[in-house]
Amino acid sequence: MTLPTAQRIRLALENAIVDGRLTPGQQIDPDQVARDYGCSRTPVREALQALEASGLLIVQPKRGTFVAKLGVPELMDRFELMAELESFCARLACRRADAQDLARIDTALTACEGARHDPDRYYAENTAFHQAIYRAAHNAFLETETLRLQAVLQPYRRRQLQSPGRVANSLAEHRQIAAAIAAGDACGAAQAMTDHVLVQGERFRDLVAVVGSLSAPQAGGVALR
Repeated sequence: MTLPTAQRIRLALENAIVDGRLTPGQQIDPDQVARDYGCSRTPVREALQALEASGLLIVQPKRGTFVAKLGVPELMDRFELMAELESFCARLACRRADAQDLARIDTALTACEGARHDPDRYYAENTAFHQAIYRAAHNAFLETETLRLQAVLQPYRRRQLQSPGRVANSLAEHRQIAAAIAAGDACGAAQAMTDHVLVQGERFRDLVAVVGSLSAPQAGGVALR
C-alpha cells in the first residue's frame, strides 16, 4: 500500500534529521521539497506541520521553517525527561520482557559490540538497542512517547558519540543495562539506564561544546527520495 504523499515527505524529513543529513538550525525549503516530490505545497505543508508538532521543526514567522536547534537549558530539560522515560521502560522490561524481547535486546547489544570502532554505525545500533528496551516494556503509549522524544534528541546524541571515549563508555553501560534486565533486576536496570541517559559531568561539557559547534541557521537541501 502506497503511503499518502504528506506522510512520505514527513518520514523522509524525519529520517534526514535523525540521520544527521539535516542539521539543527538548517532551513527547510518547502518549494524544493515540493519539486522533489512533484507535488503541490499542500502535502508539504501538512508534513511540516506534523514535524513542527513533534518538536523536530520550528517555524519562524516571516523567516521560514528550520530544523529545531535547542539551547543548553532546553536540551537539559529534555534529557532529564528522557532519562526518566527510558528508566521506566527498563524497569517495566524487567517485569514484562518475554524470551523474544530478551533475544532482541541481546541481538541489539551484539550489534553494538560489532560497531564499537565505527561511531556512525554504532549510532544506528545504539538506537536499535534502546528501541528494543522500549518495546520490551509492553506499554504502547510509553513506547510512542519515548520514541518521539528520542527522535528530537537524536541529532545531539549522534554528536555526543563522536566525543573521545564515549562509544566505549556507552557500550559498557549497555552491557550493564542488558544484564540487569536479563536478571530481572528492576532497580538496577532503572538506575543503570538513568546514569546512561542523563547528561552530567564531562558529558555536560561535551553537550555544551556540541551546541556551540552548530552553525547558524542556513538554507540547505538534502536528497529525500
